[in-house]
Amino acid sequence: MIPQEIIRRKRDGGTLHVTDIDAFIAALARDELAESQIGAFAMAVWYSGMTREETVALTLAMARSGEMLSWSGIDRPIADKHSTGGIGDNVSLMLAPIAAACGLSVPMISGRGLGHTGGTLDKLESIPGYGITPHASHFRKVVDEVGCAIIGQTGTLAPADGKLYAVRDVTSTVDSVPLITASILSKKLAAGLETLVLDVKIGNGAFMTSLEEAETLARSLVEVANGAGVKTSALITDMNQPLADAAGNVVELRNCLDFLRGGKVNTRLETVVLAFAAEMLTQAGIAKTLLEAEAKAHAALSSGKAAELFARMVQALGGPADLLDHPGKYLTAAPVQKPVLASSDGWLAACDARAIGMSVIDLGGGRRHPQDKIDHRVGFSDILPLGTEVNKGDRIATVHAAEEASAEKAAADLSAKYEIGDAAPVLPPVIVARI
Repeated sequence: MIPQEIIRRKRDGGTLHVTDIDAFIAALARDELAESQIGAFAMAVWYSGMTREETVALTLAMARSGEMLSWSGIDRPIADKHSTGGIGDNVSLMLAPIAAACGLSVPMISGRGLGHTGGTLDKLESIPGYGITPHASHFRKVVDEVGCAIIGQTGTLAPADGKLYAVRDVTSTVDSVPLITASILSKKLAAGLETLVLDVKIGNGAFMTSLEEAETLARSLVEVANGAGVKTSALITDMNQPLADAAGNVVELRNCLDFLRGGKVNTRLETVVLAFAAEMLTQAGIAKTLLEAEAKAHAALSSGKAAELFARMVQALGGPADLLDHPGKYLTAAPVQKPVLASSDGWLAACDARAIGMSVIDLGGGRRHPQDKIDHRVGFSDILPLGTEVNKGDRIATVHAAEEASAEKAAADLSAKYEIGDAAPVLPPVIVARI
């Protein structure tokens, strides 16, 4: 196998044979490729695309590049959810324990921040001691005993994807349908799932900005996953504004804890979390209808059972046992907090959600290079949803920063990213479509 020949054929629009893809991914997993070759391959795929057969081959090759998990002996359905990434999208943190409280086993293998979007693992690493790469046997033990475990890719699970994922983040090749499909599903296939629900984001804060693009990706994911034997559906959800009222790492973790304690009722975030819980429960046969499933999920949340399981998961993976009771002891706050003020009277009509994600990176809450370290403390909280009426000088968010100068800049930048109109805007539904 000559890597540059495979790169050239794909660059020139050719179709790669399964054996070519297998050989390239095997070399990637063995660290036999230069980072420049990995980036060139990703860019060639970005430009030339892949057929469905190539995408299936790439997905399976990455899944088989490491250990394939088996859940034999666990009698609960094995289910999971994945999001294509957005701003303030911390759904997984609450969804996993809710689904587990309803009778599912949820072995969730998540990723870090990608491009302008935040990563579930970066948020969990805000918790002191939380181990995101446990040994496979411990991962299984936590899923068996607690019902859910949210971890990262270990060295043995889809290692080729982990290496490709890091390079895509810094080479502007994130928004490639075949690469997104293979990246997401390789981890899910390696995790031994029976069912899967996908959250495909659409809007100015998503990688897919149009409904057509989102539907293309959703269909690719659903068809490849179902073809590989995993029962899968997708919801297309709106990302024209932050989903939670926080964007960052510690601030989104605090938001998660508030949610689990019942503090985010009747929000867009609650709508999305309960909708995905309902999809998971109906796919697994725990509920016959989406309405029944949503009621079960709501009961798991309101009873406190989901919060209890989240706390048990954190402790089982090395975090503090009393995180929910005493978050201030463990979730370090940024030293500077500054209000973001409305620039005029009116209604919050629109915002640049992608730019908000980039502002978090500017504060130090994300990466520009794979080796960059994150300041977990920084970000935005108290973000008002679009459609809120404000007066000039009202607080529309709070900046959390490491120093006064960056707080001042971030506050001014965020204020400028909001359009304030004279009338209440007509906003799209948070759940746009189902595939």
